[in-house]
Amino acid sequence: MSAFITLHYREGSSDKIYQASMVAMGGLYEVHFAYGRRGAAMVTGKKTLTPVPKAEAMRIWDRLVADKMKKGYREAGESIGSHTVAVPETTGILPQLLNAVDEEDVDVLLEDDSYLMQPKMDGKRLLLQKENGVVRGINRRGIACGLPHNIITDAGALSGDWLIDGELIGEEYHTFDLIEHDGSCRAQPLRRRLVALFNLIASGQAPNIHLVGSYTGEAVKRRFLERSREDNLEGVVFKDMTAPYIPGRPNSGGAQRKFKFVASASVVVTNVNGKRSVKIGVLDGIRMVSCGNVTIPVGSDIPGIGEIIECRYLYAFPESGSLFQPVYIGVRDDLELKDCSVNQLKWKRAEELVAA
Repeated sequence: MSAFITLHYREGSSDKIYQASMVAMGGLYEVHFAYGRRGAAMVTGKKTLTPVPKAEAMRIWDRLVADKMKKGYREAGESIGSHTVAVPETTGILPQLLNAVDEEDVDVLLEDDSYLMQPKMDGKRLLLQKENGVVRGINRRGIACGLPHNIITDAGALSGDWLIDGELIGEEYHTFDLIEHDGSCRAQPLRRRLVALFNLIASGQAPNIHLVGSYTGEAVKRRFLERSREDNLEGVVFKDMTAPYIPGRPNSGGAQRKFKFVASASVVVTNVNGKRSVKIGVLDGIRMVSCGNVTIPVGSDIPGIGEIIECRYLYAFPESGSLFQPVYIGVRDDLELKDCSVNQLKWKRAEELVAA
């Protein structure tokens, strides 16, 4: 089975075309793409480094076309073949996002008794909702997404209708805030939401849904910060216990802050190099600039050109923009291209360059 689809996007002066094709190659399949302005030469490429089995090609095809539809593309012609692509559901529900703080800001937050501390979980940000007995996941872009079966089962055991915030790590869900419980809790202060969240998790048997610990008081927070570094956690977060839950990210500051022990960046795959390596880049305004290469570990699928991935690194070099010692974390299908800005990079300090 081969398949072909043409999508178009029109808004203001924009008039763009995106084509995707699934091509049979001797019992296996490749997924090809082409894009550009209507009537102009098109950029072409492949989402598969080598031919893959039909089921894998269909998965790549689904994700590719669904991602374009999320961004406003619509079908301009009939697809060939019998495979149907589901249009993703936009929920309109968004999480509260955190701004980062530097090392010098941490002491102030440790001393401030109005801020509690929680571990920063190293997973996939996900809202979990139960409404009229139906359980669903919602990613950070407000798009409904699938859940592991065990999480659906556990969520069904918790009482009432509710919406909680947290991160999915493998098949374990770690929750750190309550947004709704038989009505909205957004206007309530965090300390009240956490008490209600504790009671919700205790209302049923949900062994795979865990309550993230909270730490208060300067001495306790300092000890937890030390232990978190020793345990190689990703970082910690500070949250104002008196603040409501406000979706989105404030321009600066805010009632919730994150402090990461290691740097990470969301980057775009700009080329597949072979030997399990991909070239990566970030946006500087509207221009894509290179930030080096990263190796994809054995056992992980090699991401295709245009996909957004997360990389952990020590710092970026000011001269080249390349990441030093990048480590591949995984694909980020919950982010948009605008999230891959050069502004997120942590640069090597001038004194470190002199010392080197």
